[in-house]
Amino acid sequence: MTRTIRIGNAGGYWGDDPGALKRQIEGGPLDYVTIDYLAEITMSILQSQRRKNPDLGYAPDFLEQLRECLPLMVERGVKVITNAGGINPVGLGRKIRELAGELGLEVTVGVVDGDDIVDRLDPLREQGETFTNMESGEDLAPVQSRVTAANIYFGAEPVVAALAEGCQVIVTGRVTDTGITLAPMLHEFGWAEDDWDRLAAGIVAGHIIECGTQSTGGNLTDWEEVSDLANIGFPIIEMGEDGVFEVTKHEGTGGVVNLKTVKEQLVYEMGNPVEYISPDVVARFDTIELAEVGPNRVQISGVRGVPRPPMFKVSMAYDDGWKAMGHLLVCGPEAVAKCEAAAEIFWKRLGFEYEETHFSVIGTGSIWSRSLSIGEPDEVLLRLGVRDHDRAKVEAFGVQLPALILSGPSGMAVTAGRPKPRRVVAYWPALMKRSSVPARTVTLLPDGSETERIITFEDAVPEAAVTAADPEPRPRVSEWTSRTRRTQLRTLAYARSGDKGDTCNVGVLARSPEIYDWLRATLTEDIVKRFFKGIVHGEVIRFELDNLMGLNFLLENALGGGGTVSLMLDPQGKTLSHALLEMVVDAPVEIIPRAAG
Repeated sequence: MTRTIRIGNAGGYWGDDPGALKRQIEGGPLDYVTIDYLAEITMSILQSQRRKNPDLGYAPDFLEQLRECLPLMVERGVKVITNAGGINPVGLGRKIRELAGELGLEVTVGVVDGDDIVDRLDPLREQGETFTNMESGEDLAPVQSRVTAANIYFGAEPVVAALAEGCQVIVTGRVTDTGITLAPMLHEFGWAEDDWDRLAAGIVAGHIIECGTQSTGGNLTDWEEVSDLANIGFPIIEMGEDGVFEVTKHEGTGGVVNLKTVKEQLVYEMGNPVEYISPDVVARFDTIELAEVGPNRVQISGVRGVPRPPMFKVSMAYDDGWKAMGHLLVCGPEAVAKCEAAAEIFWKRLGFEYEETHFSVIGTGSIWSRSLSIGEPDEVLLRLGVRDHDRAKVEAFGVQLPALILSGPSGMAVTAGRPKPRRVVAYWPALMKRSSVPARTVTLLPDGSETERIITFEDAVPEAAVTAADPEPRPRVSEWTSRTRRTQLRTLAYARSGDKGDTCNVGVLARSPEIYDWLRATLTEDIVKRFFKGIVHGEVIRFELDNLMGLNFLLENALGGGGTVSLMLDPQGKTLSHALLEMVVDAPVEIIPRAAG
């Protein structure tokens, strides 16, 4: 019988449910719990905090959770792994050991760091690292003096080393979301570093649970089908030694685990499904096999992987000017016309040319394609914004905006105070040799002593132990009756979207094999780009996933620069999947679900 370990997740981002860790530990047997805290922008925030106070630089929320949960963790033997250490994991680790002492507990704490290279860019460049922007091809030199954070994405290996030291709580810097989930599998099962298929299964498992309740009913297109969202359960992976695993949640919790919830999370920020790249392995998402094997239980098998990349990814952030956003409430008849007039008046009065300006009317389809706007609302929000490297110009925007309510169209009111300039932190992705920087693990023992271990990496990639074969194509339907009916795409599919820089990833999943065949033949890149006219300024790239009955679209240059650079209301593209589902299509009558009428 295959040995199994249970790994739960208790958070998908810094700010997620603070009570999740306790509920996961109390809810039933678990061996490990992982919590993801870090995003690209988070690292700059933590660097800023540490400059003001050298003792900071980590997510203090995790320490507060442990105050309540640590006794229960010790009692039940649950180990917790999190990247809450940010850019000061040793500082957080020592705080945890101090907390354990206050609680009368003996806890060995592990720390993983070495990923923070913001102060080492010059010597690394002298060694030959170029840090060329992997998306634009630009050289780092012009912006290097403005870099505020630079972190290597480590994989599971240093976390495995910390587990080998008997650590019960492990805090890391920039270890990948999937890496902190894969590490317990490597530690428990002893998978070889070139067992690419099992490693890929672990990465897929990590991807499914890394965003918390997004795999248990949160954010689901068909949200009405999800029961008790107020008590939604966080996900659990039951991983077998053979690489086959099940996704589930604790008994008695709300939400649901089914094919829809797991598939939607799989396509979330997937990118190219044939090359889901991690520092540990490249996973083939097109080989995943799913089956519902019981209530709130989905089995994953068949995952294939290919050798890991020869380089590490580096995530950098740099100061890139200033921006400000402001809102005005506009009410009454002709609200949209009033907004357009008010914006024209405001820009004329302001008298500045900005690097970028923004105008939108929230409530009229301003986030999505204007073709989806229905009717004329009688209350809207006028949203104006600017971005520029000249702070004085951005300050002038904030000073002038409130004055508009007394000298513009009628029915206007200020909804907040004067907009203030905020720093724009831009994203710079790059690659570097694995051998250029080692990782470090520090073991903090209950008696106050500390031991450390340096982990070096090789650039050479081991040969594949198992060759990943292409999945067998299934028979397709290629002809349909001539009778069609107009319907919205959401009657035929469900979807989820998210961001990767300035690219929005939209995964569209068919509700039946017949629908998938029709969508595959019909929902082309050109049609999607036309639908998002005015929003997508780059190419649209489509990937096919027969195994998930899905299509994955990458909408390039669609998020106003992405992240904090963007002036858009939805800079992460979270809503664009729902916009696409509103598209009206002429579908063959035989594939339209009966429930659609």
